[in-house]
Amino acid sequence: MSAYDHGARGYYAHTLPNRPPEEWQPLGDHLLNVAELAGTFAAAFGAEEWGHIVGQWHDLGKFADAFQAYLAANGDYHSAEAESADTNCAAAAKMDHTSAGAQHAVSVAGIPGHLLAYPIAGHHAGLLDAVSDRACLDKRLRKQVESWEHGLAGIPTVVPPVELPAALVRALDHRTESPAETAFTFAFFVRMLFSCLVDADFLDTERFMDPAKCAGRPRWPHDVLSRMAAGLERHVQALSGAATVVDAERREVRGACLRAASMEPGLFSLTVPTGGGKTLSSLAFALRHAQTHGLQRIVYVIPFTSIIEQNADVFRRVFAPLADMPDPVIEHHSALDVGTESAASRLAAENWDAPLIVTTSLQFYESLFANRPSRCRKLHNLARSVIVLDEAQKLPVEYLHPCLLALRELSANYRSSVVLCTATQPAVARREGFAIGLEGVREIVPDPPGLYAALKRVEVRDLGSVTDEELAERILQEPQSLSIVNTRGHARLLYERIAEHGGAVHLSAAMCPVHRSSIIADVRERLDGGRPCRVISTQLIEAGVDVDFPVVFRSLAGLDAIAQAAGRCNRNGRLASGITFVFRSEHRDAERFLRETSQVADQLMGGGSAAPLFSDLLSLEAVERYFQLYYWSQETRWDQKGIIGDTSIAGYSRELPFLFSFQSIAERFRLIEDSGRPVIIPWQEEGQALCGRLRFSKDEPGTRLLRQLQRYTVQVPQRVWMRNLGRSIELVHDRYPLLVSPELHYDSRLGLVLDREDHSPDCFMI
Repeated sequence: MSAYDHGARGYYAHTLPNRPPEEWQPLGDHLLNVAELAGTFAAAFGAEEWGHIVGQWHDLGKFADAFQAYLAANGDYHSAEAESADTNCAAAAKMDHTSAGAQHAVSVAGIPGHLLAYPIAGHHAGLLDAVSDRACLDKRLRKQVESWEHGLAGIPTVVPPVELPAALVRALDHRTESPAETAFTFAFFVRMLFSCLVDADFLDTERFMDPAKCAGRPRWPHDVLSRMAAGLERHVQALSGAATVVDAERREVRGACLRAASMEPGLFSLTVPTGGGKTLSSLAFALRHAQTHGLQRIVYVIPFTSIIEQNADVFRRVFAPLADMPDPVIEHHSALDVGTESAASRLAAENWDAPLIVTTSLQFYESLFANRPSRCRKLHNLARSVIVLDEAQKLPVEYLHPCLLALRELSANYRSSVVLCTATQPAVARREGFAIGLEGVREIVPDPPGLYAALKRVEVRDLGSVTDEELAERILQEPQSLSIVNTRGHARLLYERIAEHGGAVHLSAAMCPVHRSSIIADVRERLDGGRPCRVISTQLIEAGVDVDFPVVFRSLAGLDAIAQAAGRCNRNGRLASGITFVFRSEHRDAERFLRETSQVADQLMGGGSAAPLFSDLLSLEAVERYFQLYYWSQETRWDQKGIIGDTSIAGYSRELPFLFSFQSIAERFRLIEDSGRPVIIPWQEEGQALCGRLRFSKDEPGTRLLRQLQRYTVQVPQRVWMRNLGRSIELVHDRYPLLVSPELHYDSRLGLVLDREDHSPDCFMI
């Protein structure tokens, strides 16, 4: 029985079908369990009392007699509840249990209670807008709910919060000078509190519903970060000695990172030219910095145009000798976030409770502005973390202000350190004419210009406008070369022109990640063995992939992308100088998504006819000029989607003092407007086995299987996905899109080919 008296009334949080009531979970126990967990999570950012209270009040509406009768008659509520905030279902309205706790928070705690009401009201369907013509907080607070107050006798009395957390007090002190940023700070706090609540709720639900699964979760030793740091040190020591200037400079970069790790947490920049060893050096900084300051984990964020499995594979090789503990690396794509919210999807969602997370920019930033529980569950684990942003400048100008504000919040109010790790600094630091930039950013490398000069090993040449036929002829003149184009369609067309010649290799995101990894491994073997190797790739190869070509061809793009391409050329400094050719493709009309960045880079290069503005296109001066033109001079576009403007504090005399639009913002915040839809590929023996487990499982897949399936997914354009649904694509469990007849639609050289439209030059950027 519960430690608290739920008596003959039988107040239950969850029931088990075909099991007697004495085995059901008492509601009082659930509330206290969630309160304890949420309080522990919120303690990481100084809000333990707030987390405890939001946990204890979140399910007060379940004390209602009608709800208890529903549980008894229908079994587990979580499997049957209405999942949408917009539903008009009468049964769902009757079973609404979240409005009661939200109303109680406002009634008892007053103005601060509204900050509690948002997460309580949204802990199943998602954070709501304050006011809307659909479901919203205002309607929830005015709604008539069934009597539930009799249940309060079954849980201890809670004193409501009387003081705002220090971060919110500081924000109020600056409200007059920056009202929008003050409101942003309050809304960000609500998101983090919401994350604490939903993760605690999911964990306690799982602990009751599936204790075996809960017991099987990985558990890392308390000294996991120090053991990982020691493992990294052994790995680095085992590498070859200084064979080139590049090797020596990489050691200097790592030394600077280790020395800087003792600095107080906050904002850092690591400005290292591509090929200078940023990946392992930034990891060394993160591990030592976390140990020094008691931080909890490392989150490595990689641009959505890259392939994150390459960095994850590097990290796993580093930590492979630590076989006496679970794999510390969690690789989290966006690929299988299928967009719907259910009890199963919430329980399978990632909460980033691991020592090292490797994820995409898309997953990271869109989660920070999401409203669904499964997307927000992980956010509280960003507190007291080291967040390494690889290629931090790769942000659309339309989202600059909200993204930079979010990074500022994490570093200033959530005890996190953020490392802006890039070859093309300074991009996002505050300066004259760029008031939204980050302040107090400390550079880890003491002399970035000197480091750039020491690592300069590539010459960039303008090849002008070329047709595919002319480009193919140039490629075939080089026994080893890398050609990077801007779309999957162009990569296929160009590959087909050289496919019959020796060493032709195609690489794009039309291939599932595990397939790409095998191709890259083969490419490295070809390069090391001196065999012909002519790779045609999309830009996914530009970040996180360690390959070294003597010659690179790059289709015109932003200067940061050109710098990344040049980083795959003479990467290890074994040649006197490598050559990177920049060309203007015949498919430029199909590359509308790159038009702005390409135009700025083209301007610096002289437009193909005039003299270039800089003799060295990759110099720090050229990079600074590029960002001045692309980022800093476009103030009207820094919040083009109105993310910040949709959040305000109305005042202490209003019934709705905090006018937040969580649901509307989540719908508008899309780093890529059409990021496509996933298809799971049963590629080779392991992929077939995983897909078989998915197909024939009676229950929805758990987190472990979904993690494994991420490496077998391909994103395709929405129009292609919809046209093939029910033919080449089957929805397993009505949610997970599985490729049917892969022998017909998945090519070992080209990847996924669903129909001829896939071959058009404008089909998807990577």
